[in-house]
Amino acid sequence: MPTSTRPADTPAAFPRAVPFIIGNEVAERFSYYGMRAILPTFLVAQFFNPGHSPALDTVAEARANDFVHSFAALGYAMPVLGALLADWVLGKYRVILYLSALYCAGHALLAAYTDDLAGFRLGLLVVAVGMGGIKSSVTANLGDQFDRRTEHLLPKAYGWFQLSIDVGAALSTAFIPELYARYGAAVAFGVPGLLMGAAALTFWLGRRHYVRVPPTGLLAGLRQTLGPGEGRAALRRVGTVFLFVPVLWALYDQSVSEWVLQAAHLDRELWPGYAPLPEQLQILGIVFGIGLNPLLTYRIYPALARRGIRATPLRRMGAGMVLVAAAVAIVGGVQHRLDAGGSPSVWWQVLAYFVVAGGTLMVAVTGLEYAYTHSPKAIKSLMTALWLLTIAAGNFFLALMNGSIAAGGFFARFQGANYYWFFVGLMAVNVALFALVASRLREKTYVGSEPAEPLRA
Repeated sequence: MPTSTRPADTPAAFPRAVPFIIGNEVAERFSYYGMRAILPTFLVAQFFNPGHSPALDTVAEARANDFVHSFAALGYAMPVLGALLADWVLGKYRVILYLSALYCAGHALLAAYTDDLAGFRLGLLVVAVGMGGIKSSVTANLGDQFDRRTEHLLPKAYGWFQLSIDVGAALSTAFIPELYARYGAAVAFGVPGLLMGAAALTFWLGRRHYVRVPPTGLLAGLRQTLGPGEGRAALRRVGTVFLFVPVLWALYDQSVSEWVLQAAHLDRELWPGYAPLPEQLQILGIVFGIGLNPLLTYRIYPALARRGIRATPLRRMGAGMVLVAAAVAIVGGVQHRLDAGGSPSVWWQVLAYFVVAGGTLMVAVTGLEYAYTHSPKAIKSLMTALWLLTIAAGNFFLALMNGSIAAGGFFARFQGANYYWFFVGLMAVNVALFALVASRLREKTYVGSEPAEPLRA
């Protein structure tokens, strides 16, 4: 474990391992978001409606959304298995390194099978396992680098971590659709694989600097998690909060699938002579997130605190849910005009991406921090995995809903604007219940070796 000769009265600095973790995350997120940026439109054009028949649009788009959200659901469910391996068997370092290699292989399959749906589906499966398997360990590994002396820097570190996600996603969302348009699917899916290789290399280069928390062992991990004591109590407290988060992801993740397909039908001219590709509009939410992240962390939350308004984690999450619902309401209004035969401006989607970016940041950054700080050491990766499982649950519901629409099932009644109004109503109910539960919840944090005193939420 790295040691420090820093005098006790010297202000603490970020641990030396943090730049490698942040660099790894930038490249890995480039690979993931670059592939995902073109996935819905590629599936429609290549497999589900290659003839571009208007009569097949609804079913083809629903099938593509089903594919995209099923892939995301699997990817964000896998962190549970990865977390168990990391916390109890292999340790976080080995899990990240080994599954990163598998992740690279999945990208190679995507590039090789752009004309074969079965092979392409296999590639998505492998990417989902690799991406999901490392996800909880990467975020928990960041938290492991901090102790009581540096714990005050942890919120800023998670803010930088979210910024690295946004930078990687922004670069790939701008670049990969252009590659797809100019050079075809094989190149567009191959380049993200190269970036995943760079991510694995960056992580390996930092191997001498990581604080490595050893695995507890399978039996000890089971006892600490399921037996009486802190692990079980923490699971109950944090799990209660996380029950309300899947609805948020069911709304947000429409912005990288349903909204992209909607954009293909809009007047996309942002200014005279320039109309972005439908896939590239996703970058707006990312860029807005990059700007809003430090604004929230360094300006808005401290300003509220100076006025006596405590922006507690649960309050931030509740407010974020409301903003995401507002963004979906804007997109629902756009779809209403499309359904009526209009040609609404893409500027309405610009506004929606701005609102959804702010709302999601208030939940995403807070949720990652909450998952780590509110769990004892033995289950930190597992708790982070449960946070990611909320994303899986939201996408699983979206996949079920779109599969039902494609098959003419129960949810087929929620097409067009009604699709979005359904989710606005669902979030209204969710927020009301969340506020009721959060007001009665007591919190207990664990950073370093000892738990902090319980606090009222």
